[in-house]
Amino acid sequence: MIALASDHLGIGLKKELGALLDEMGMPYKDYGTFAAESCDYPALAARACRAVRAGECERGILICGTGVGMGLAANKMPGIRCVMCSEPYSAVYSRLHNDANMLALGARVVGGELAKMIARMWLTTGFEGGRHQRRVDQIAALERGEEM
Repeated sequence: MIALASDHLGIGLKKELGALLDEMGMPYKDYGTFAAESCDYPALAARACRAVRAGECERGILICGTGVGMGLAANKMPGIRCVMCSEPYSAVYSRLHNDANMLALGARVVGGELAKMIARMWLTTGFEGGRHQRRVDQIAALERGEEM
């Protein structure tokens, strides 16, 4: 299950990504927003991130105007490794090397087709593990406030 969330600027792109997930046969849950009125993205990011942390969803995709606000909010949540992408290369390597569990996209930055390409590549790329697991573990240690 994939968690989806957007602010008011990302509703259209969220619908396009929902259609992509349907096409890929990947179930998803939409954590809002559902209205065009201005809303606060941190609360929406938190809803989707909580679902990923709790294991209700494997990963999540967040959408706002630039992807930056959602990504910053998501990365404040323990256990979340959110990558903000505007091209596929970073999306692939965020999975291969960082085991990113959230993807943040900017509806005003990437068009629908590019966003779908980024999301498809991010969703279909696995984590390499090995030396990269050690680094992901170190990120988790930093998150717990441990010294490096």
